[in-house]
Amino acid sequence: MSHLIGYARVSTIAQDLSSQVAALENAGCQKIFSGKYSGSSKDNDVQLQSLIDYVRDDDVVVVTRLDRLGRSLKAILRTIDRIHEKNASLKTLDGALDTSQRTALSQAIVSLIGVFAQLERDLIFDRTSEGRAAAIQAGQHMGRPPKIGANDRKQIRKRLKAESISKLSREFEVSRQTIMRIRDEK
Repeated sequence: MSHLIGYARVSTIAQDLSSQVAALENAGCQKIFSGKYSGSSKDNDVQLQSLIDYVRDDDVVVVTRLDRLGRSLKAILRTIDRIHEKNASLKTLDGALDTSQRTALSQAIVSLIGVFAQLERDLIFDRTSEGRAAAIQAGQHMGRPPKIGANDRKQIRKRLKAESISKLSREFEVSRQTIMRIRDEK
């Protein structure tokens, strides 16, 4: 016998869960899990994990909208997969998805979510790569700032003629490899 298990989430403490909870109760949910946290909060992950741990075979997880399951398509798809791994299904009250019937359409929608999740990851990667390339072209240093500034680097190169790598690495509190890299700079 399947049970309807609700899940409600808002993104900030200031937002109100009551309308989602009321909609889930009206849909017949016997138990409702809720998170009133930022989507990036570990507390929200705990609430979602509690829901996943609670559901059993043939249960139906109900949300008002698909975006209640996560902040990104990747997170939403991962949650859908976890629900399905428990042999449960998912239904949205807005009618966007209902995997309880295991129809070809619901399977296609889940597959499309996967395609869009990959597209989202690819677009983020492309934007990040473009921004990085533009920054490098503009002469901006990428990565961690150097531990030893330009003046100290010049001083190290001069002093290497008379002093050991080990002595300089202790004095400047860096590894011997760092001193050797500075030595090899042009």
